[in-house]
Amino acid sequence: MAGTFSQIYIQIVFAVNGRSSLIDIKWENELYKYISGIIKEKGQKILAINGMPDHIHILIGMKPTCCLSDLVREIKKSTNEFINRKFMKSMFRWQEGYGAFSYSHSALDSIIKYINNQKEHHKVKTFKDEYLHLLNLLNVEFKMEYLFEWVKLE
Repeated sequence: MAGTFSQIYIQIVFAVNGRSSLIDIKWENELYKYISGIIKEKGQKILAINGMPDHIHILIGMKPTCCLSDLVREIKKSTNEFINRKFMKSMFRWQEGYGAFSYSHSALDSIIKYINNQKEHHKVKTFKDEYLHLLNLLNVEFKMEYLFEWVKLE
């Protein structure tokens, strides 16, 4: 679009259905490459992607012509099919919903480090604690009953 200039950075977070730990470390990098390909194919820029066996974080540079909900729907739909065909034999699916958080250009380095450091980060903080912290930190209004299903660890 001529005369349109933008700088939109969005962190997307979503979880495996039932918060099951199904993303295997043996093939997670292949999954991340696949997701990166979808994002690039849709004309967006991938800045960081990483996660845990039960959820992922994706940081993108988004063009104003992109519809975020369409992009996330395509990522989830395509990766469900990819994972089930290649690794899980029809057992895998993502939970409904996602988190999307915007950041300024000056915050990119710290957000990229945060996403790249997920394995270390989650040694001391649960996904639920992390997600609630993000929602509260960024003043996102929410109702607990509409958040992801949380696994109760005994």
